[in-house]
Amino acid sequence: MSLSRSPSPVPGGGWASPGLNIGSGRSSPTRGYTGGSSSATPVMWESSRLKKAGGSGYPSFATQNSGFLSKHMRKISSSLPRFNSSSSSPYSEKEKLGRGRWSTQNVPLLGRLRALMGRMGRKMKIRLLILLMLLFCIIVFYNTPLVYHWRRTSWLGGGQKFVIILAANVGGGVMEWKGAREWAIERDSVRNKKKYVGRWGYDLEIVDMSTKKRYAHEWRESWEKVDFIRTALRKYPKAEWIWWLDLNTFIMEPSYSLQDHIFDNLHKHVYRDINEYNPLNITHPMTDEYLDADSRSPVGDGNVNSVNLILPQDCSGFNLGSFFVRRSPWTDRLLDVWWDPVAYEQRHMEWEHKEQDALEQLYTTQPWIRKHTGFLPQRMINSFPPGACSENGNDTRIHYDQKDRDFLVNMAGCEWGRDCWGEMYNYRELSYWLNRNPWELFKEEFVAVIWFKLTGQKVKL
Repeated sequence: MSLSRSPSPVPGGGWASPGLNIGSGRSSPTRGYTGGSSSATPVMWESSRLKKAGGSGYPSFATQNSGFLSKHMRKISSSLPRFNSSSSSPYSEKEKLGRGRWSTQNVPLLGRLRALMGRMGRKMKIRLLILLMLLFCIIVFYNTPLVYHWRRTSWLGGGQKFVIILAANVGGGVMEWKGAREWAIERDSVRNKKKYVGRWGYDLEIVDMSTKKRYAHEWRESWEKVDFIRTALRKYPKAEWIWWLDLNTFIMEPSYSLQDHIFDNLHKHVYRDINEYNPLNITHPMTDEYLDADSRSPVGDGNVNSVNLILPQDCSGFNLGSFFVRRSPWTDRLLDVWWDPVAYEQRHMEWEHKEQDALEQLYTTQPWIRKHTGFLPQRMINSFPPGACSENGNDTRIHYDQKDRDFLVNMAGCEWGRDCWGEMYNYRELSYWLNRNPWELFKEEFVAVIWFKLTGQKVKL
């Protein structure tokens, strides 16, 4: 039957849905349709009528942040992954093609970071900022060339107060010749000192100790150190201490600064009474009546700030392979007397160890030198390898001890029957092994060990 003849539930004919009326031609309701009512009220959809009524019908979902649970549920839901919901594609295509695709797939990295920061709270942002600033300061001040400059300043590190003089043999010695081992020793020693001063902000002066004719009538081999110390004091006016090092020395613990290792607690390390260790059997103190009280005291005036010369002693006496000199008028006077050509002409045939024996002679006979001279335990600045001073076997006062992590090794006398390059190489590798960083420890103690157990082959990473 035709639609127009169908019975209608609405009195007077027609259908409640205007789209079913004849001639409507559309699915939306006709604005002029009155539904057969005498009042001219337009037809409304049921959902819109219920919404307008307010209280009747299904309750609508409100997104107010009301209540503790609703706030935290919104945070949790906002952090969940979202899927593509493009309105351009049909629903069927979304179900088949868009399911399982992350919405952040095409979002740039900057956008992701902004979204992440937007979800962070204020306290978390402040903590993150403090962490980044701390990391930046560590990188800038400890892993860049700036570490050398800020550690030189007097109010941060004080590195400009120290100058290291390294005795090299740049020209090749008296015969102007050096072999491959000699070049290798010099290269390793110089590199070791450069890394150390670069870490702590000190100055390094590399001097040529090849024999030179200072006067028209003499050759004074190894006496040049007196002249070089005087030159360094003029060249570095801000320096307070000069540290002399022979070429056959190697700093085993570069993490020790001179301040922490010695000078911050100088009164605890220096002893002025030579009777504590006196291999030369020097009579001390002097007892002449014409001397003042400080000269007759075994510790001088007892003030550590009056010590201007600090040196170690080995099994045969003073050792000048590693010693300190402070800038002072007393030091200028000592250097003048030490370099005196008259004393050299009179006694140089008796002084087997040259300038070292000359200093021992001055200490023995001159009370004004004793008052300002202090001694350090040898292993603090000048440990020996087992081959040196070995007549009485291993001496815990003199020889290097790996367990105690001694600061410096001096291969003294290695050119007389020992292998200088072999000793330098062994101590260089030992220093590297003892001072490995956490990453190197992980590679060598974990990765290399596992690789060896799996393959049976040792690998050096």
